[in-house]
Amino acid sequence: MAERCAVVGIGQTKYSRRRGDLSINGLVREAALRALEDAQLGFADIDAIVIGKAPDALEGVMMPELSLCDSLGAIGKPIHRVHTAGSVGASTAISAATMVESGLFGTVLTLGYEKQSDGNATWALGGGRSGSQGAGGSFAPWIRNYITRSGAPEHIGWKVAVKDRKNGLLNPYAHLHLEDISIEKVKESPMLWDPLHFLESCPSSDGAAAMVLTNEAGARRAPHPPAWVLAHAKRTEFTQFPGRDTVKPAAGVECAKALYRKAGITDPRRQIDCAELYVPFSWYEPMWLEGHLLCEEGEGWKLTDEGVTERSGSFPVNMSGGVLSSNPIGASGMIRCLEAANQVRGTAGDYQVDGARVALGHAYGGAANYFAMWLVSTDKEPSFQ
Repeated sequence: MAERCAVVGIGQTKYSRRRGDLSINGLVREAALRALEDAQLGFADIDAIVIGKAPDALEGVMMPELSLCDSLGAIGKPIHRVHTAGSVGASTAISAATMVESGLFGTVLTLGYEKQSDGNATWALGGGRSGSQGAGGSFAPWIRNYITRSGAPEHIGWKVAVKDRKNGLLNPYAHLHLEDISIEKVKESPMLWDPLHFLESCPSSDGAAAMVLTNEAGARRAPHPPAWVLAHAKRTEFTQFPGRDTVKPAAGVECAKALYRKAGITDPRRQIDCAELYVPFSWYEPMWLEGHLLCEEGEGWKLTDEGVTERSGSFPVNMSGGVLSSNPIGASGMIRCLEAANQVRGTAGDYQVDGARVALGHAYGGAANYFAMWLVSTDKEPSFQ
């Protein structure tokens, strides 16, 4: 039987101009130290390290897992690197979880980061068929296709943008704090890629996230309630093939099915209390509600419109502010997993969802062809009725 895995330590770092001397190593080490402090552990207690980030070209530092060894106390220990485009943070967390579940490692430190101010994100993500139009330019036609298929009104994207930014105001680690955000502000902001306005798009930011994952013995010694990893799943599909559905990709559907099956969930909307979904462009909230079987096709935008996904709604989404408030690409997916763990540990502070016992962390990447998801719970063996 596989070992059970739990999150017992969480740490984040966000970069600011006032701390312009903070290097990549410093950014990552600070997040790691915060996670270790939360778990009341030190580097000597860690058996292995797993690092994730987006393409090396973003900062121009090749094989950063080598240069980060000293900063993370990884000399003489296994250190692994994961890369699955924008979903990498969640894929990295899952890779660390599998290492604990294997029984070969008792406690694993996992980190995701990006320091985009050191490089040129537009250049790094450009080329090929994208023509350097940016991620939004690739996703905008698929969003327009969703609007056409579902009949959604255009204000849905504006509502998501406002909701997530207001949630971000409650999160000290959110990279954007837009005090005056409103529907009018979003609507009047410049159109970047039809139908996406500037304020419906994610920032490009610097930051790091870290978690300490451990086995049952480690969870019993933890100073705070652990977040038990109930299940996780990853799926990938080719980006270009005839008939590919880019609005509701098959890999995303299959990833959700596998996740719910492993956890014993049959009614995800009812049995999951809240979700941190990877929404870099506002319209992806309703798209992923449908794409991950949290509602029927064509119903996602209605949940947003009716306030279901508000923090006070029956299925809160992106309580922390989401990717629309923080986007250090290599860490963004891990932050979704970390924030899900925050909810079930009861450590989310001002954006805590009352009574959250089961939470979903999700990320996607590439041309919406990489998917990684996990479910965490306050209970090691929850009973789903």
